[in-house]
Amino acid sequence: MDAIRVPSHGSAAQKVEAELRRAIVSMALPPGTRLSEADIAERHGVSRQPVREALIGLARTRLVEILPQRGTVVVKISVKKMMEARFVREAIETAVARRAAFTFDPGARNRIEDLLDLQSNAAARGDHETFQRYDEMFHMALADGASCALAWEAISDIKAHMDRACHLTLAGSMMPLVDQHRAIMAAVDARDGDAAAEAMRVHLSEILKALPKVEAEHPDLFE
Repeated sequence: MDAIRVPSHGSAAQKVEAELRRAIVSMALPPGTRLSEADIAERHGVSRQPVREALIGLARTRLVEILPQRGTVVVKISVKKMMEARFVREAIETAVARRAAFTFDPGARNRIEDLLDLQSNAAARGDHETFQRYDEMFHMALADGASCALAWEAISDIKAHMDRACHLTLAGSMMPLVDQHRAIMAAVDARDGDAAAEAMRVHLSEILKALPKVEAEHPDLFE
C-alpha cells in the first residue's frame, strides 16, 4: 500500500498512461494504431474516465493525437521531434555527466554497476524491452547520483520520441551501448568532467548513425 494516497481514478490514469507509453515505445502499439477508450478500459479493468485522462497525458507529450469525432491515434515517428528531443537531452545530460565527475553518491555508483551488469545480460539475451528499461534506469541513476534528479524529470517525457526510434535500431547494437555507458562511468570515476560530457555526447549521438537506414526500412512508421 502506498504511503501517500491519491484519488483512485487518478492512480488508475497514471497506471494506464504508463502502460500505454511502454506499449507505444516498444512498438507493441505502432504508429497509426487507433486507440479505443472502451477497449482500453475493458483491458485494464477501469472506467473510461481514467483512460480519457491517460490519453490526454499522452497527447500532451505528442505520442498520440486526439481527433475530434474520429478518435485517438498513435502518431507516427517525427524525425524533427526526435532530433529536438536529442538536442535537449544532450544539453542536459552532458551537463549531468560533467557534474557527476565532480560529485557523485557512492551508493548510486554501486547501483549503476549492478544496472550495467543487468543491461549487459539483457543484451546477451537479445531482450530489447528489458534492455531499454535498464537503459532508462542508468540515466536516471546517473542524474540521481549527481544530485540533480530534476534534470531527468525535465527530459523524461520528451525522450519517448527518441525511444521509439531507438527500439528499431537495437538489433545488433545493444552491447556497444552498454560499453558507452561504461565509458561514461569510467570518466566519472576518473573525475574527468570533459571526458564524461564527451562520452555522453557520443552515446546520445549513436542513434543518428542508424536513423537513415531505419527510416528507409520502415517508411510507414515515420512522418
